[in-house]
This record gives sequence, C-alpha cells and structure tokens, in this order.
Amino acid sequence: MLSALDRRHTVAPPGYSRWLIPPAALAIHLCIGQVYATSVYKNSLIAHFDASQTAIGVIFSIAIVMLGLSAAVAGTWVEANGPRKAMFVSACFWAAGFLVGSLGIATKQLWLLYLGYGLLGGIGLGIGYISPVSTLIKWFPDRPGLATGLAIMGFGGGAMVASPLSRQLLSFYDSGYDPSNAGSVASGNALVWLFVTLGIGYFLIMMFGVFNVRVPADDWRPAGFDPARVAAKPLVTTANVSAANALRTRAFWLLWVVLFCNVTAGIGILEQASPMIQDFFRSTGGTSAVTVAAAGGFVGLLSLFNMAGRFVWSSTSDVIGRKPIYLVYLGVGMVLYALLALFGQTATALFVLLACVILSFYGGGFATIPAYLRDLFGTYQVGAIHGRLLTAWSAAGVAGPLIVNAFLDAQGKPGTLTAAAYRPALFTMVGVLAVGFLANLLVRPVPERFHEPAGEGDDVAGGEQVSERSGSR
Repeated sequence: MLSALDRRHTVAPPGYSRWLIPPAALAIHLCIGQVYATSVYKNSLIAHFDASQTAIGVIFSIAIVMLGLSAAVAGTWVEANGPRKAMFVSACFWAAGFLVGSLGIATKQLWLLYLGYGLLGGIGLGIGYISPVSTLIKWFPDRPGLATGLAIMGFGGGAMVASPLSRQLLSFYDSGYDPSNAGSVASGNALVWLFVTLGIGYFLIMMFGVFNVRVPADDWRPAGFDPARVAAKPLVTTANVSAANALRTRAFWLLWVVLFCNVTAGIGILEQASPMIQDFFRSTGGTSAVTVAAAGGFVGLLSLFNMAGRFVWSSTSDVIGRKPIYLVYLGVGMVLYALLALFGQTATALFVLLACVILSFYGGGFATIPAYLRDLFGTYQVGAIHGRLLTAWSAAGVAGPLIVNAFLDAQGKPGTLTAAAYRPALFTMVGVLAVGFLANLLVRPVPERFHEPAGEGDDVAGGEQVSERSGSR
C-alpha cells in the first residue's frame, strides 16, 4: 500500500491540468496553518497549567523551531521521494502532535505538550510546508511567485478557519465557555477534546492532498511558455546550484537574514494577536464588551490579510521582481511599525489597519521566498534549499515571541496592560526590519563557481526536472 506514495506513481499523465495541483497543496497548508491560531486558547492553557505567558508561548516557539529544522534536514529527502510521500509523513506527525498534546493536557504534564504539539507537530509542519512548494514551481515555471502564493496562502489562512472552529468546539465541549468572549477560559477537559478533534480532522483533510498531488513529466512545459523571457529578468539565473553549494554562497545567508527579520517582526504580533487588540482598545477607553468583540474578529482578520498578502504580493513579485518587493516588505514595514507604536492606540480602526498591512507583508515574505530562491539558484534542489533557509523561521519563532513576551511580562499581568506596554517591543521590531532591509540590498547573482556543470540538475529555462539525485555534490 505504501508503494502508492512513491514518486513514480505520481507522475501526471499527458494533458493533466496543472491547476489541479494548488488545491492539493492548499489541503496541506490550510491544516498546518492552524499553528497561527494558538492565541485563541493561549489563556485557557495558562489557566489550566497555572503557567506564565512565556512558558505557554514556548509551545509555539518549539513548533516553529522544529518546522525549520525538519524542513532543513528532510529537504533533500522530500526532493527524492516526491510530494505524496512527504505529505503523508507530514499528516502523520501533525496528527500525532495533537494527540500527544491532548495527553499532556489531560495529565497536566506541560512537557508532553512541548513534545506533542511542539516537537512532533513541528516536524509535521516543516515537512508539510515544503512538500508542495518545489512541485508547484516545476508546474509553474512561468509564474513561480503566483504558484508559491497559491499554496502558501493556505498556511496563512489556516488560522482564519481554525480560530472560529476552535472557539465553537471549546463551547461544545464546555458549556461554560463563551465563544463570543475572547476572555473566556475553557476547562482542561474541553482543551483535551479540542486537540483530539483537530488531530483526527486535520489528518483526514490532509489525505485529500496526499492522493491528489502529481509531479510533471520530465519533458513537460506549459503551452506557449518562452524560457527566454524568464531568463532575461534581473537576478534570474539560467544555471543550477545544489543545496550543498547554496550554503556556501553569500546570497543564501543574506536571504536567511532577510527572512529572519521579516518573520521575527510579524510573528510577535500573531502570537499575541488576541490580547493585543484588547489592550490597545482599552487604551482608547473602550468598554469591556466592545474590547471582547473586537478581539474576537481580530485574529481572523489578521489571518485574512496574512493569507491575501501571500497571494497578492508574491504574484506582484512576478511583475516587479523579488528584490524590489522585499524592499517594500521591509522598508514600508519599518514605517508601519513605528506608526503602530506611536499612534496605534489613538483609534481602533487605525490600529487594525496598520496591523493588517503589516501581516500582509509578513505573509508575502513567506510566499515570495521560494520564487526568490528559484531565481538565484534554479529549480535543481530548490526544495532542499528552501528547507535549509527555513531555519531562519525557526530562529525567528524563538526570537519574536520571546521579545514580545519578555517585554510584556516585565510590564504587568495579562488583562492589565495598555498600548504603552507594547512600544518597546514594536520599536525593537523596527530595528530588526532595518537589518533585513540592508541585507536585501546586498543580494547579488550567485557566482558561476557555485553552478552545477552543464547538463546537471534541471533545465531551469524550461522548468524540466532531468536529475532525480537527492545527494549533494
């Protein structure tokens, strides 16, 4: 039965529509994107374990660390074995993470939650995140930004589905929990069944992606595709670079810094989204009821912009280029963070607008980076290179929440904070984005000495995969 997962059984027949691939990728990314909805039940976990914000925030950080590490380690394995087998492995780890995490909640053993949702779930995140990306780039050599945006926007939209779903499930399992009240705390039993339900449900949905994904034939290319038009764009190479050689280039490490800075800045807001809107609105003198109502929809709204930014901005990069679009993400992002710190508390509408645009840049940065890598390093082992670059996400997954939670823990207890408590963290993010802005300015084409010999790897211009080798030279 497992042989059906092998790459040779996933080659698309002649005439197969490439537009059937994005839904398969979305099935995976919408499920693993649930990691962005952890703030919905964060206060319930704090109350259940009688722990600090930082202790519970570590769960999210572990998951993101393991996402990057597993993507880096398994990148060449994913390239060699194909997307179907990788998606299946991802689904198994992701579901197991929820089930082990539910056991930790039931027994009040926080380390089991770290092990389950953090470690096992994080491995599922990493493998699932990169599994469809390389395949989509090969299906869409003419529009790699659009292709990766189609898949990765699902990761950003995962919280938009998971947030209201989690609230309704908690209210179903705990009659005392009010899903319309963002400050309501669910019982430990409700949290257990929430994790069990999500684990089983997500596994079944991910199976749709597993059995519907296909890879293009070696000699396939889109109708009317002109390779010369793609190769003529700035920073787009017609050569190939292996994953091992990519690590030796300056361009790779500059992009590592770019991704780290973009993610660190955005992830702090996401991880703290639900209480953050309440604290900012409280600073304007808003009533408790309005504060709760605003917080209830804020996480979903951020997820919508996060998702939309992944598609809109990455598609825009196909037109204006990857380097210019990152100058927008990082340069305009600095201005928006400063405005949020200085004037975000003056009006709720202004706060929401600034936060939503910031999160659209955050999502766009994720969706654009695979196409940026494709431009600089070619399609040969681009999935493995992408996996190694995601270690920047791991580092940012620790840095972002730690920066925000450390500042907030020093300012007071949850529920008593105001907008002023967030200013040190927000101004720190302005500095982080400035570093990323400078790193992006320094990105240059990869020197020829790192290129694969002619005939090795993929025909970049045509988007053809000639070599199946997973090893590095």
